[in-house]
Amino acid sequence: MERYHPSEVYELFVRHMNTPRVVVDNGACETATLVQVHSARKHGVLLEAVAALSDHGVCVRKGYISSDDGRWFMDVFHVTDAAGRKVTDTDKLLARLESALSAATDALPRAVACDSPAKERLCLLELVGVDRPGLLSEVFAVLHDLRCGTVDARAWTHGGRVAALVFVRDEDTGAPVHEPARIRRIESRLRHVLRGGARGARTVLLDAAAVGNLDRRLHQLLNEDGEAGRRAPAEAPASTAVAVQEWGERGYSVVTVSCRDRPKLLFDVVCTLTDLDYVVYHGTFDTDGDHAQQEFYIKRLDGRPISSEAERQRVIQCLQAAIERRTSEGVRLELRITDRRGLLAYVTRVFRENSLSVTHAEITTRDDMALNVFHVTDVAGRPADPKTIDEVIHGIGTDSLRVDEERWPRLCSTEGDSAAGAGLFSLGSLVKKNLLKVGLIRSCS
Repeated sequence: MERYHPSEVYELFVRHMNTPRVVVDNGACETATLVQVHSARKHGVLLEAVAALSDHGVCVRKGYISSDDGRWFMDVFHVTDAAGRKVTDTDKLLARLESALSAATDALPRAVACDSPAKERLCLLELVGVDRPGLLSEVFAVLHDLRCGTVDARAWTHGGRVAALVFVRDEDTGAPVHEPARIRRIESRLRHVLRGGARGARTVLLDAAAVGNLDRRLHQLLNEDGEAGRRAPAEAPASTAVAVQEWGERGYSVVTVSCRDRPKLLFDVVCTLTDLDYVVYHGTFDTDGDHAQQEFYIKRLDGRPISSEAERQRVIQCLQAAIERRTSEGVRLELRITDRRGLLAYVTRVFRENSLSVTHAEITTRDDMALNVFHVTDVAGRPADPKTIDEVIHGIGTDSLRVDEERWPRLCSTEGDSAAGAGLFSLGSLVKKNLLKVGLIRSCS
């Protein structure tokens, strides 16, 4: 009989107890697929679950988060595909969730799934700077001039700032860029373009398994840059309302969000709270047509609620910024073409020469195909002239570039959409009702 050291037995026991249990059920609800997650509480596990749902391309329509005293939690999500139908590939969704959550709760290091290009060794450029028309065109022109091929990239603009993650390789050999002198030259040229000083461009060499969620890293870059606190509160869109209040007798801070629904909204909110070092103990989220309302009971990692007005305002500003960053402004253009040297430098130069400004970009290379998405406006941030868009499409090629109308399904009645903030400041209204129903708290009345 094989014998184990007591420490090994304890480690196996801990792993077994901490292994998340995931259920994906298509029969429990008529209109959506039900996803249930049960696990030991660990900071960041909720974010991993939400990220796995987002990466799978499903839309979270409603759900709730609940825990006891912070040791165990249960999440329930009602999800659909982008067309508003039940998820058909439930086995793949279950496998993705189990893999992501096992990696998040495992006590030992292990490779984690990521949405980065599958390369053995990666050279990642992290860029932050002041946004201006034609900036991405200049960035890709510099990289082409330095013989760097762009494999994958993402860029967001918000609040007059830009953040980008660019994976590059040698344009001639396809090998990673790792020579220190060459890296210093790349960083110097890009910092000059970004006008961001030492913080404007940074090179990271890493293994594919070490790359996390790219959207989370873009949020982090803009938060570190201080972009969230640069605008006055009056500049926030009227359709986005965020409130933070206290529920003193329970020791929670209550965060309430009311805004227009869109893909990955729940991820952006949970990601921001996690990176600000808050733990979500309870929460509910619901959608009605294109309107979303979310409410979370949170505490800091040390178990205390938000304790000052400055901290409260910081949470509000960071959440508003996170919600608005992904709100894609302008015309969505999709480019599908055989990849070649200098392709991005050429395409973005055509945009710049036609007075178009890129607000969001997602660059993907698969085998020898470039699959790119750009959101463009005019240089003043207004909707682009349709004639200009038509000229650009014909200039680059009607078979390669097209306008892609993203459609976010309106599944429910949209009555009351104009009253985006209605009921927002009723303290704990959504969560309290649900927690009282399931008996996790008692009425104080």
